[in-house]
Amino acid sequence: MNLQNNIRIIGRLDVKGPNLVKGIKLEGLRAFGEPYSFAKYYYENNIDEIFYQDVVASLYGRNNLFEIVEKTTKNVFIPVTVSGGLRSIDDFTKALEAGADKVAFNTAAIKNPELINKAAEKFGSSTIIISIEVIKYKNEYFAYTDNGREFTGKKVMDWTKEVQERGAGEILLTSVDKDGTGEGFDLDLIKKVSEKLNIPLIAHGGARNKEHLENAVISGANALALASMLHYNTILNPNNQNLINNNKLEGNFEFLKKKSSYKSFGEEDITMIKNFLSKKFNVRI
Repeated sequence: MNLQNNIRIIGRLDVKGPNLVKGIKLEGLRAFGEPYSFAKYYYENNIDEIFYQDVVASLYGRNNLFEIVEKTTKNVFIPVTVSGGLRSIDDFTKALEAGADKVAFNTAAIKNPELINKAAEKFGSSTIIISIEVIKYKNEYFAYTDNGREFTGKKVMDWTKEVQERGAGEILLTSVDKDGTGEGFDLDLIKKVSEKLNIPLIAHGGARNKEHLENAVISGANALALASMLHYNTILNPNNQNLINNNKLEGNFEFLKKKSSYKSFGEEDITMIKNFLSKKFNVRI
């Protein structure tokens, strides 16, 4: 893809029940607070898009995000994507009626690839994102489902090509191996996939600092879905304690008291990220 296109910064918000959560390699979920409050904060600080992912939806066969999306889109006026547990045209319709601008799906696409064609035909390719969870095994990249738990047997390079041919408008590429580690993106994966695509590629998994983001764009990413970088920066800001302390939600909040375990993630906010990237790429300031 042409690097002259605007590079988008997307706030990725994983949701489990009422909580915004984040894990490492999509496991060991830590709770942060109310998802809507973080989405609104990111919008107010000039994020380009919001991506909501129900991380247990496929496991339980349902999606709980529609109410959160309805609340979000009353005050957040940027594109919002819903993902997790969407299995049919009817599910996509409900998500869009709730206020989402785009839908993303993974498991349903793997099980029924024709659904990509049908969704693109009905809603338009620009509305359809295919999420691909990737694990590397013996120098080969494979697609997984259910937060990296279920092996599909599909090689990522073949699957991305098929997804594009079936009419998807974008691909969200998550390196499960890198997710939440702060080790940087899997640049080889991004490069190999981007070379085969004529549609935007959203890179996700591994970012800790702005240099990691620059490297991902150089490797071929058109957008960057960020979670840990944004969430930890937000909770380290003394002015944002209301986002954490005002919630009375159940979950693992104990880690918030141990700042040494995550403070290296929180050094750069959205403005700093955009100012840095804008020196080399077209970025929406």
